[in-house]
Amino acid sequence: MPFPVRYELLTRCSRTEARRGRLHTPHGVIDTPVFMPVGTQATVKTMAPWELEELGAGIILANTYHLHLRPGEDIVRRAGGLHGFMQWQGAILTDSGGFQVFSLASLRKITDEGVQFRSHIDGSPRFFSPETVMGIENALGADIIMQLDECPPYGASRSYLETSLRRTLAWAKRCKEAHARPEEQALFGIVQGGEHLDLRREAVDALVELDLPGYAIGGLSVGEPKPLMYEILAHIAPRLPEGKPRYLMGVGSPDDLFEGVERGVDMFDCVLPTRIARNGTVFTSTGKMVMKHAQYRDDFLPMDPSCSCRVCRTFSRAYIRHLLKAEEILGVRLTTYHNVHFLLNLMKEIRKSIEEDRFLAFKREFYDRYGYTSEREDV
Repeated sequence: MPFPVRYELLTRCSRTEARRGRLHTPHGVIDTPVFMPVGTQATVKTMAPWELEELGAGIILANTYHLHLRPGEDIVRRAGGLHGFMQWQGAILTDSGGFQVFSLASLRKITDEGVQFRSHIDGSPRFFSPETVMGIENALGADIIMQLDECPPYGASRSYLETSLRRTLAWAKRCKEAHARPEEQALFGIVQGGEHLDLRREAVDALVELDLPGYAIGGLSVGEPKPLMYEILAHIAPRLPEGKPRYLMGVGSPDDLFEGVERGVDMFDCVLPTRIARNGTVFTSTGKMVMKHAQYRDDFLPMDPSCSCRVCRTFSRAYIRHLLKAEEILGVRLTTYHNVHFLLNLMKEIRKSIEEDRFLAFKREFYDRYGYTSEREDV
């Protein structure tokens, strides 16, 4: 049976692992490398679907844990799946909810069978197993669905990581067996293993043997130093199958996008652009700006004069600061729109630089302009 999601490699950077491709999905073709805006609750916060389409977002995320708790997968299924429920015509990826179980839920108990936990909303008892999660994700109907995995905290002991990895790999096999819609939804496996490269390699080998449509790298950007994350990526991403998409989960600052692409990653997601926008912080071509600062009170320039987005073509820093200080909803909508545009446009420029085989030169130009003093950023 052919996979419902297929990766097409178009060209490579001659000096790095960076690659330019296309992701063929049931809801459109997505150019890669790609940044995927996060719509946890079946919405990218403050943004309407037509705005995301206007910005060129071909694929967005939703979250299994949150949608299972509210409104429930049966309601979403009866609405025509996530595409019908949220009226989004592009591709959708659903996380398994495993990370949220371990980070949000209380009184959780992990066994080889699954995870018992209590809802962070009302305390009701719940249970996630590979089989129940597949049932939920099948009902939600996303184009790409993620296996249930355990995301161990940074600094966990070697023995804990070994046990956790064995469990995650067993769950991957059970997810594949329980997946009821393999002809419509692509199941991705998740590479765990903490900071131990041998465990990561073991995870890659076991998941590749399952012959899944794509593979994600999880358990990074969870508190480890960025150089360590980049070292792990350099060892692991190129080991993943060349003809399948590679997805780095939960990573989205500009430097991490560059460093991930350089090491062979195709797909990224992160709440960062929408989260910092709600605090009044925006990306610009010369670095981040906090729009609530008093220096912008009577500044009538665009937030980023070199930005082509609708917000920067229309409104001044003074106006956006006024909206944010007055706690008007439009202020957060405008900063969010701009930040999502910024990262989507950055990925477009990265793709072009790979096509023209000048990725490293473009990276250096961006770092110099953005104000990075080294290849990292602490957000």
